[in-house]
Amino acid sequence: MTTAASISAPSSVTSGLDVRTVSTVTATALAVADMIGIGVFTSLGFQVATIPSAFSVLMLWVVGGIAALCGALAYAELAAAFPRSGGEYNFLSRIYHPAVGFLAGWISATLGFSAPIALAAMAFGVYFKGIIPSAPPLLLGLAVVWAVTLIHLSGIKHSSKFQNISTIIKGTLIIALIVAGLAYGVPQPISFAPSAVDFNYIASAPFAVSLVFVMYAYSGWNAATYIAGEIREPAVSLPRSIIAATVIVISCYVALNAVFLYTTPISAMAGQIDVAMIAGKHIFGQLGGMIVGALICIGLISSISAMVWIGPRVTMAMGKDHALFRALALTSKNGVPTYAILLQLAIVSVLLMTQSFEAVLDTIQFSLTLCSFLAVIGVIILRWKEPNLPRPYKTWGYPLTPFIFLGVTAFMMYHLIVERPLQSLAGLVIMMTGLAVYAYAQRRPMLGQDLDRTQHG
Repeated sequence: MTTAASISAPSSVTSGLDVRTVSTVTATALAVADMIGIGVFTSLGFQVATIPSAFSVLMLWVVGGIAALCGALAYAELAAAFPRSGGEYNFLSRIYHPAVGFLAGWISATLGFSAPIALAAMAFGVYFKGIIPSAPPLLLGLAVVWAVTLIHLSGIKHSSKFQNISTIIKGTLIIALIVAGLAYGVPQPISFAPSAVDFNYIASAPFAVSLVFVMYAYSGWNAATYIAGEIREPAVSLPRSIIAATVIVISCYVALNAVFLYTTPISAMAGQIDVAMIAGKHIFGQLGGMIVGALICIGLISSISAMVWIGPRVTMAMGKDHALFRALALTSKNGVPTYAILLQLAIVSVLLMTQSFEAVLDTIQFSLTLCSFLAVIGVIILRWKEPNLPRPYKTWGYPLTPFIFLGVTAFMMYHLIVERPLQSLAGLVIMMTGLAVYAYAQRRPMLGQDLDRTQHG
């Protein structure tokens, strides 16, 4: 429980965004932790139900990883050129107009991180119940979020250590699972080599639909951009951390799915959501489910920590620019945005107690995807509008790499509009309510560090 003693009194409005204490290693760990959540442990069952080919399924994760890497390469250019916390809020404000950036910030600050945190927390409770059946999932979910939040309220130094340690433990356990599967698993009669039928699978509608969910599993590759103002030597560290984290996660995802396919019959996984637990039983025997459940719980703590850290930095950046949100920019003597973190904690707690987080997450997916789409298009726009803009890092493979990401992202948005029109529209409405808030906020005088307005007059 948060007490008055556990939260330092707010001090400087400017300190939190200007104190650069986060290393490249920590920024990389943050992005890895944010990416590796529950998706890789649950989605394979639905993939093999419609794509019963080991090669084609692995190609899903390779193609999704390549698309994510292309997005990471584009974001690296933006992050190096504009090394300020806030992610899309910062980028879109500078590329287009502060109002556009505010819309991205509004959806991120209100629900963009809170809903995924609540989902991960509830998943933690459900998987922990698999270890201890009497454990109440909701209380466990609330407890893990509150505990992680208290750690982040204690200061960036403690946050960094906790993030590094929890991510290392997560990575070690994933590697151990991969090695154990190869060493002790019973090989299944499948082939990872391509065959003539694989082209048909890859060109099929089920492959395209599955790719949407694979891309969701890769979301989080841009995590370091949300704390850019806290990273040492951001022009060098940001590109390195974004790209390194994406490559690490691609390797883990492909290897994990290969092990699941290698050790577990496709018929046993098809249509099942708990494929990791099923694979664990095939690798370790009856205790396998508990072992994998514990692995997932530990991994989810790391993911929750990453989102608890980066989400309030968007709110903090907005507070720096708009007097209406001044309190959310205030930092403690340890350099953390106390009120922004507590606001996120309150939203997460409400989502958990009302069990509304899955519906909310469904609703905001289109808006979040649109923000990433606009940011990567911004790389192309800035190359044309501002050719002399200092760019410490330039996107490798430009313009092909941005276009690959934009193509995949455009397909995802099309799929969301077709399959979930009401949710997509509702997400846009939530996002657009930010315009009214922005208009009201503009009536209040700006404070602190102003955005560089040179890009939009």
